[in-house]
Amino acid sequence: MIRKETIDDLPRVREVYASARAFMKATGNPHQWGDHSPAEELILKDISEGKGYVLTEENGRIYGVFHYAVEDDPTYHRIDGAWINDHPYGVIHRIASDGTHHGVLEEVLEFAEQSAPDIRIDTHHDNQVMQHLLAKNGFTRCGIIWLLNGEPRIAYQRAGKNEH
Repeated sequence: MIRKETIDDLPRVREVYASARAFMKATGNPHQWGDHSPAEELILKDISEGKGYVLTEENGRIYGVFHYAVEDDPTYHRIDGAWINDHPYGVIHRIASDGTHHGVLEEVLEFAEQSAPDIRIDTHHDNQVMQHLLAKNGFTRCGIIWLLNGEPRIAYQRAGKNEH
């Protein structure tokens, strides 16, 4: 089940992100989130804006978390490369799991496609696991974008079924 994240979820969300950071470090990606990202202020902002979501088991236990919105992401305005199209899109950020479930990205994509056929996402150069999962799930590598802090990220888009 996927539902909006609440303030009561915060302790478990912190645990999920800690598990994801440990996994990222173990798989050769120690810098994308370092020891503390995403910042708690960003998680709280996602909650307050209704853009934070959690994946839960039937018993309510949270095993995944992500940011999702159908919006024009300002970091996607400038790309060294080209997007597939200029259609409205859903954007996924800060997707993480505690490692207890496989197919988390697929679950999130199924959810996201209900509101936007086009999906954009970006990831760190060292995040080989995510790059593999994005390619496996039909995403096209479109180029490089820059975060607000100036760090580069590899940008991907999956166009709606009729756009390939």
